[in-house]
Amino acid sequence: MRGAIRRVAVESEVKTLGLIGGMSWESTTTYYQLLNEGVRDRVGGLHSASLILWSFDFAEIEAYQSAGDWDRATTRIVDVAQRLESAGADGLLICTNTMHLMAEDIESACEVPLLHIADATAVAIRKHSVKRPLLLGTRFTMEQDFYKGRLQARHGIEAKIPEADERAVVHRIIYDELCQGEIRPESRAAYQGIIERAMSAGADGVILGCTEIGLLIQQEGLEIPVFDTTALHVEAALSFALEPEA
Repeated sequence: MRGAIRRVAVESEVKTLGLIGGMSWESTTTYYQLLNEGVRDRVGGLHSASLILWSFDFAEIEAYQSAGDWDRATTRIVDVAQRLESAGADGLLICTNTMHLMAEDIESACEVPLLHIADATAVAIRKHSVKRPLLLGTRFTMEQDFYKGRLQARHGIEAKIPEADERAVVHRIIYDELCQGEIRPESRAAYQGIIERAMSAGADGVILGCTEIGLLIQQEGLEIPVFDTTALHVEAALSFALEPEA
């Protein structure tokens, strides 16, 4: 009986998060580690995060992306979100920036909240009084409006993107290197060059708008604030998961 009482007490302290991951698994690993470390540090003892993880085969998702088949990608992502909700998730996280393209579809299909990565990032950007951050990410995130538009419409933040040839470099490094676990000094230098040119054009911050970019670029060595969307998303998720019930 004493053990049963203890389990109920522990379960009431931490909400269960449903993670839509595997896009790529390298960044999902970071989510898993940071969420568990965050609960341990905030709650103490042997506590860890209560998580339900669906890890996609990224090759499937990348094929939809490359083909521009966003309808099929949306169907798959929404189906998984509903499965996580049915499995007991109290809130949902998409463990990638790009697939927030279908965030509104998930919000419409599920009753539990989706914790949006751009909203979490915007809170930090506004705290730093940054107005014109450079957005780095996949070409889908940089060029489509689902991310920049949300920052502008909901938070008044005017994100800037690199020039076309620079966007191609950023995108290639993400898919050909970072998503495959390769960290190359020359790629770090290429990103730093893009950031420096953006600073010269007026950028006052950098959004690491792909969850893998944090493997390559950190605050150290840069004169403007760096916003690691993975870390910020995790912080928002921890606040949600550990917030007492009203």
